[in-house]
Amino acid sequence: MSTTEELIASAEAHSAPTYHPLPVVVATADGAWMTDVEGRRYLDLLAGYSALNFGHGNRRLIEAAKAQLERVTLTSRAFHHDRFAEFCARLAELCGMEMVLPMNTGAEAVESAVKTARKWGYRVKGVPEGMAKVVVAGNNFHGRTTTIISFSTDSEARADFGPYTPGFEIVPYGDLTAMRAAVTENTVAVLLEPIQGEAGVLVPPAGYLAGVRELTRERNVLFVADEIQSGLGRTGRTFACEHEGVVPDMYVLGKALGGGVVPVSAVVSSREVLGVFRPGEHGSTFGGNPLACAVALEVIAMLRSGEYQRRATELGEHLHRELGQLAGSGRITQVRGRGLWAGIDIDPAYGTGREISEKLMDRGVLVKDTHGSTVRIAPPLVISKEDLDWGLAQLRGVLGV
Repeated sequence: MSTTEELIASAEAHSAPTYHPLPVVVATADGAWMTDVEGRRYLDLLAGYSALNFGHGNRRLIEAAKAQLERVTLTSRAFHHDRFAEFCARLAELCGMEMVLPMNTGAEAVESAVKTARKWGYRVKGVPEGMAKVVVAGNNFHGRTTTIISFSTDSEARADFGPYTPGFEIVPYGDLTAMRAAVTENTVAVLLEPIQGEAGVLVPPAGYLAGVRELTRERNVLFVADEIQSGLGRTGRTFACEHEGVVPDMYVLGKALGGGVVPVSAVVSSREVLGVFRPGEHGSTFGGNPLACAVALEVIAMLRSGEYQRRATELGEHLHRELGQLAGSGRITQVRGRGLWAGIDIDPAYGTGREISEKLMDRGVLVKDTHGSTVRIAPPLVISKEDLDWGLAQLRGVLGV
């Protein structure tokens, strides 16, 4: 067997089969390129599901991490450390909010947002104990914890993991009428992805997010925006909600906040909302640790420059123009997305999303399929136009157009 085959066989023998990765074993990476253990190079058009918005091995982020590694990496929240206050202040400022609840992974942040909304509902809104309800959208992807999969409509995510956590109502994504009907006096929050990533980069109808914002204000309900994949530059704005001029009550952030270096997530909101917590009611040993704060502070500084949002806008317009031409070929039935992010539905006559991904891998391009026929494109925001065009040329080659 080759080194690749040996390593994959060993991984399959000793790890739980929770993923179905493409058969490539990455050894090094830089910018928008990865190199496998055999020395083959691949253009990364997935960027760790937006965790690598700033590219592999970004020097600013690596240097920030190295400097902090020499100082202190963890204190737990039992003690203060000298990076925490600045991290919270800068992230709150970036979001136009007041307070930050730092966690580690996206799923932890979503769980924290649900807990926050419920506690706000009981403490501030006056919902009767045990009656709080959160409205979510069908085809959502917010993580894989037992509470989160309780409001998933994905049978693979839910099957055999019950009993499920109550307190959630699911309505069709993009349907404002259904949302209005679902919100009651006991609703404490509406939790949405401004663009549904795992579902295939689904962009809601124009005016939907603004309509949800108006509805939640009218009914005294928190609007919680899960910007874990859609946020921090991916769509051409710092937050995808900005495309409709919407500011939610709560942002849920992750992935790119850690720059692909360390896991960092956070819930960001007002003092009225996050101020409902008392010491001991929630927390995380690693949440807001010095290393995470150092890296995230550099991410925040990079976003404040606007450079990455501009790149996502300009390259995103180019990406969607090129994909739009491909959509006319008949091989692609639909293209969706915003900024440097696209979901491409492949005509089943030409192969499944997995088959197209494998053929692209053979040509040196890495993407990932979802829901059978869809391929997602979400390159690092640092990708060059030339490299992006080369990757799109490989897609044309695979589709025969």
